[in-house]
Amino acid sequence: MIKINNITFAYEKTPVLTDVSFDINTGDWLGILGPNGSGKTTLLKCLSRTLFPQNGTIEINERDINSFTHKEIAQIAGIVPQDSNPIFPFTAFEIVLMGRAPYKKGFGFETARDVEIAKSAMTATDTWQFAGRPIQELSGGERQRVIISRALAQEPKILLLDEPTSFLDIKHQQEILNIIKKLNRETGLTVVSAMHDINLALLYCKTIAFLKDGEFFKIGRPDEIVTYANLKTVFNTEVYVGINDLNGRPYYLPL
Repeated sequence: MIKINNITFAYEKTPVLTDVSFDINTGDWLGILGPNGSGKTTLLKCLSRTLFPQNGTIEINERDINSFTHKEIAQIAGIVPQDSNPIFPFTAFEIVLMGRAPYKKGFGFETARDVEIAKSAMTATDTWQFAGRPIQELSGGERQRVIISRALAQEPKILLLDEPTSFLDIKHQQEILNIIKKLNRETGLTVVSAMHDINLALLYCKTIAFLKDGEFFKIGRPDEIVTYANLKTVFNTEVYVGINDLNGRPYYLPL
């Protein structure tokens, strides 16, 4: 579904991504792992066309990403940024309704279907209970769940997640990731998530990609590439990698 061909990106003269190339299949859940500053967020911004690589190309369904209109991109890809602080005192429900903007014509108002989809997204993320509250009054975790609701309200084919479980407690981490997992399995939603929590990535992601110093390191199934040697190389630290007896997947512990 997504083909990344030798993209390079730099902020002024500081290189962040260098000749990054790999494919993402339809219905995959790709977890992007790497240390701080390795280029994870920048890569997601290039995939959402928030940033434009200086070199290389990105294709979605064999079409150059630069040929899409802003509305077309918004109908295809929903993004959950690492942190979101709306300036104006919109209510949580108004924020989620913004996810329906790509489907409106001109300055048209929301339809009954838009309202229904937004409410459904908030119900799924356990945020409908504070739909009428200003977004600034919500905790960091509550706000994050509202932003995830907004992305789901876009009915995207691709979901781009930048640290989706930031600010969330254990209960809501599991609930949000289980919602995404269900959509991934039942609707073929393609998910690309930059994650710091390696154990959560190992539980939910079908494929793992490592970035190191802005360069593509390795990609593959979690049990293939999440090894002691690879984690030590990428993160430059000692870890223990074992196998979870409950699901047969690897997990790691810092030493």
